[in-house]
Amino acid sequence: MADARRGWWLGLLLVVTVWGAPGRSPKWLEDLDDPEYRRDGSEYSVDIRMPDVSPEKHDTYLCYKVPLDQKEPSYIVGFEPKVEDHAAHHILLYGCEVPGSADKDLWNCGEMSGSTIHPTCQQGAQILYAWAMDAPKLQLPKDVGFKIGGNTDVKYLVLQVHYNDVTKFKGGATDESGVGLRVTDTPQKYMAGVYLLGVGAGAIPAHSTANLDTACLYRDEPVLHPFAFRVHAHKLGAVVSGYRVRQDKWTLIGKKSPQRPQMFYPVSDKTLTIKNGDILAARCSYKSKLDHTVRIGATGTDEMCNFYIMYYTTSRRPLEQNMCFRAGFHWEGALQNIPEEADYP
Repeated sequence: MADARRGWWLGLLLVVTVWGAPGRSPKWLEDLDDPEYRRDGSEYSVDIRMPDVSPEKHDTYLCYKVPLDQKEPSYIVGFEPKVEDHAAHHILLYGCEVPGSADKDLWNCGEMSGSTIHPTCQQGAQILYAWAMDAPKLQLPKDVGFKIGGNTDVKYLVLQVHYNDVTKFKGGATDESGVGLRVTDTPQKYMAGVYLLGVGAGAIPAHSTANLDTACLYRDEPVLHPFAFRVHAHKLGAVVSGYRVRQDKWTLIGKKSPQRPQMFYPVSDKTLTIKNGDILAARCSYKSKLDHTVRIGATGTDEMCNFYIMYYTTSRRPLEQNMCFRAGFHWEGALQNIPEEADYP
């Protein structure tokens, strides 16, 4: 059975991750320490790549979908970027319940948050992995995996690639950038997920030092255990910081310059948890020497502000909310005891 399903994966060449499905009995939770839920050596590799695309316009976003086996689930336990000649500006891997295009496997999906006509996902969008700036491969902790397919809400994997500069394609070149997955059919003890904090609109004035903030109240029931974080901004980004705020006490999740490889870095506090009632907050600090204002947007000349939290949990169901985007929000107007070091590398 495992060999047959492995062939199915390799034949489709896809990449995605999905959440564990609800409906398990309490007995299943009691058996988490059983050897059945410990990773064995039955991992295999799957490459999910763009199908020889040749984008014609700068700042093109292309999405490629692959349907998942809905009979049996699989578990993604590692990611390796497959980027050709620096063609891709950044790569995102989504799990979708309903993909953005019903009739095409490949489509133009606009900016990262999707467009009204051709979004990345029509329903049930979950970010599983993100890459930029020469980030290396990522191996998840032991007994942790993204559950996909089967009876989960992730029915498709959708690979999104942003092509910032398409000069190399003018002569007829094509691209097969994507992500390599390490996959197992062995159930994992903990389910992995990604929570994204971002700024949906904002501006960095000319010749300035500026901050853009976001924050949301975590209202879900599963207790999250962050184990990695990733930051994303463009050329003006100096530092991106993420915090958990509990009873006005700030605990750092992670802080990094977006000018370094935009990989998932380990969370230093291994005891950190996120519970119902906590506030998740992120700040992007920018330094501009330009003569014009730069706004948040989808192109390479715009800016972005994203802070990704990768976590594990014993919960077998997806979060009700896995993204937090704000516009025109400032920490100083809503939060107390803001750390002074949040603005500095």
